Amino acid sequence: MKTPPPKKIQSSSLRLAQLNKSYDKFQAVSDVDLEVPAGSILALLGPSGCGKTTILRMIAGFQNVTSGRILVDGSDISRVEPNFRDIGMVFQNYALFPHMTVSRNVAFGLQMRGVARAEQAPLVQEMLEMVRLAHLAGRYPSQLSGGQQQRVALARALIIKPKLLLLDEPLGALDRHLREGLQLELRNLQRELGITTVLVTHDQEEALYLADHIAVMNKGRIEQLDTPLDLYDRPRTEFVARFLGVPNVFDAEILQAGAAGTTISLRGHTVTVADARQRPAGTCRISVRPTHIEVVGRDDPRPGMAARVRVARELGERTSYHLEAHGLAIEAHASRMRSVERHAEGTEVKLIFDPAHTIVLEG
Repeated sequence: MKTPPPKKIQSSSLRLAQLNKSYDKFQAVSDVDLEVPAGSILALLGPSGCGKTTILRMIAGFQNVTSGRILVDGSDISRVEPNFRDIGMVFQNYALFPHMTVSRNVAFGLQMRGVARAEQAPLVQEMLEMVRLAHLAGRYPSQLSGGQQQRVALARALIIKPKLLLLDEPLGALDRHLREGLQLELRNLQRELGITTVLVTHDQEEALYLADHIAVMNKGRIEQLDTPLDLYDRPRTEFVARFLGVPNVFDAEILQAGAAGTTISLRGHTVTVADARQRPAGTCRISVRPTHIEVVGRDDPRPGMAARVRVARELGERTSYHLEAHGLAIEAHASRMRSVERHAEGTEVKLIFDPAHTIVLEG
């Protein structure tokens, strides 16, 4: 018998307005201001201690707000008790009750809301079918795999039809294979239900895959809030670029900036990048991903930066080059799908920087 499609949950919007959290003299969260449109996923991404989990716990009501507001559908819930916020939360350690079966774990939220046991059964069955665990309803958490436990925790959070779903490193305890499979399931389920979701993670790939918008956090502040594509292609600061895995961050000099682009000099090599912002001449920092640097032979007619291949490694779908150019250590990746030319270690080459993806960083 085919499982019916899941019923949509009423989507709610979320806004954090000048949110702050301090502990004595330590400022854990500073002036965080953002909006999460109804039905979308926001990822809070950053290293340990950046404030992302503190924000999640303030939204859930587990930690008090020092100042600022948390608004759901325009209503301020900053001082509302956690059990009255209609929020579902999934923790990294699952937090399942070991003495309860899968079905009783999932029914727990309904029980706390006074739903009659007879009315709980069909709701629990529907939710377990949704997460593909109906056949394990009578088992205990200790009899489940990590991935199955995580799906039970998700079902328990969703059965109350919350206004928001909060995910605190939900897949962090799983191995890579299981994590990738559950990412797909989680994203599909979120889209089918239409529930507004806030995800905390330190895994950039997970954030890029799951989220509609990503807030990269650093020392309690939002360093950049953007779509996954814009964040990946156009990091604004050196912190964001390096956190998202860009190894090539260099000092350069702005020669000219205008509507036609920004002309920069990198150790004497001139590149006009697609950056139309007005900037004063002088020193700057630039970033460029290895995939946006083309490695070509010295006889290529196009202008490029002279370099020497120090290390060349075949990595399946790409060749990874570590190069030296005018005292700079530069990394470039050549895709096998786009390039057939290979350059041996010690070879003199030229580097061609993609103007659209060579970024002049802020700050």
